[in-house]
Amino acid sequence: MKKMTLGVSLILVLALALAACGGSDSSDSYGSLSNPQGSPQGSPQSNPPVSPAGNPQSPTPGGAVDIGTVGVPMSDFDTTKSISIVAREDGSGTKTAFMEIIGLKGKADPANAIVQTGTAGVLTEVSGNPAAIAYESLGYVTNSVKILKVDGVTAAVDNIKSGSYKISRPLSVVYKGSSLSNEVNAAFYAFLQSGDAQAIISSNGYVPVVDNAPAYTINGSLSGTIDISGSTSLQPLMTELAEVFEGLQKNISVTVGGGGSGTGYKNADEGVSEFGMISEEFNIEKAPSCTDMVVCKDGIAVIVHKDNPLDSITMEQLKNIYDVEAEADAITKWDSLIK
Repeated sequence: MKKMTLGVSLILVLALALAACGGSDSSDSYGSLSNPQGSPQGSPQSNPPVSPAGNPQSPTPGGAVDIGTVGVPMSDFDTTKSISIVAREDGSGTKTAFMEIIGLKGKADPANAIVQTGTAGVLTEVSGNPAAIAYESLGYVTNSVKILKVDGVTAAVDNIKSGSYKISRPLSVVYKGSSLSNEVNAAFYAFLQSGDAQAIISSNGYVPVVDNAPAYTINGSLSGTIDISGSTSLQPLMTELAEVFEGLQKNISVTVGGGGSGTGYKNADEGVSEFGMISEEFNIEKAPSCTDMVVCKDGIAVIVHKDNPLDSITMEQLKNIYDVEAEADAITKWDSLIK
């Protein structure tokens, strides 16, 4: 009987000791991830623990995980690297427009610039070069690269249409006015201004310029061929437009080739192509016998490698990267942009 009384007393003592310790179990003063409150809601711990250094996932006071650090590794991007300046070839409408917009009209590229011919070359260079920066037609940029904001504004259709995104330009066709006397050419010209074409333009991420455009009217009696050449920025969209047009006008064949805006001007002016594609403001001095029609508007995206932590750049910074005469203002290393 004495042994039983002693056993009961020991149990009572242990129970009282546990109650005095707050009834703690295997969880420590951090709480647990299954019970992130740890201490009563609204009642902070009097002696909050310090998370061990170098372990960003250690629980913070109250047991909650610090969501500002969990799963967010520090970037290993080397900001001391020199910027690899990527530029389009001379004669490119994208280059002409970009350089003019950032205040470098007519200037040469920096001596160390990597010059790429065509949009595909630019995307390949940037996607494979962590230190690269380039510019390219927004409608042709893929998710293989990262698009930067410019002056804090995203390169998006609505911002291009409103004018808040400043690096944008028209994509146009140049042609001889007299060529529209040919019904086949006139039919394609009308199609480019139709609601059918505007829907295709929008679906490809470009900005339509014709409001309340009518549906295209098919003329089944027409037959013939149309040759279009020039800007590689406009070429992918024009190829799709031509394919849809051929589906409507079964007896008309359209050939779309590249070569750059310089080729578009030249071929239209010399009558080699019925329509030349350009990706800049029309310059009549480049094709004296021609006029132009804006097909749509396009933003010029500033792009970097996907691992680059930079999100936004200013027009002034772009100018100081691409200006061959920037001298003391020249930006040559990434640590000038990434702090």
